[in-house]
Amino acid sequence: MNKSYVWAVLALCIASLSAQAQSRKPGLWEVTSSMSMAGMPSNMPNMGSHTTQVCVTQAMIDKYGGPTSNPGRGNCQMTDVSLTASGMTAKMSCSGQMNMTGTVQTTFVDANTTKTTVTMTMTSPNGQTMNMTTQATATYKGADCGSVQPMAVPASN
Repeated sequence: MNKSYVWAVLALCIASLSAQAQSRKPGLWEVTSSMSMAGMPSNMPNMGSHTTQVCVTQAMIDKYGGPTSNPGRGNCQMTDVSLTASGMTAKMSCSGQMNMTGTVQTTFVDANTTKTTVTMTMTSPNGQTMNMTTQATATYKGADCGSVQPMAVPASN
């Protein structure tokens, strides 16, 4: 597994995290996340924390409670989405270079902050299984996304 693919997976998780993380406000959100992986090859670097900005549209809020991504390296689908006033839960599955399945759980802490946990299990092409957990906090920055473009929304059932 290469380093760019791990970052693509992380980007998916960040988007998912921030996606469910919006207290139903469209605009610019800043998401800080950290990821841990069990079963990761020894040649893979420690992922540490990562901060990114995400533009959330009203359509993302209506469908998922916030932004969700379908990264270019995988075809992802969200199912069993349950959106409430206090948060969102869903199942996620992705196919592509690696197949992944897991869950997303977001809590709307207040009008400007959310906390999300994404747990995914993936199997590499060589059959190695890895378990990934990503924790993220999203903070609302304002209604104007500036130059940050909205991410693609994954399919849902």
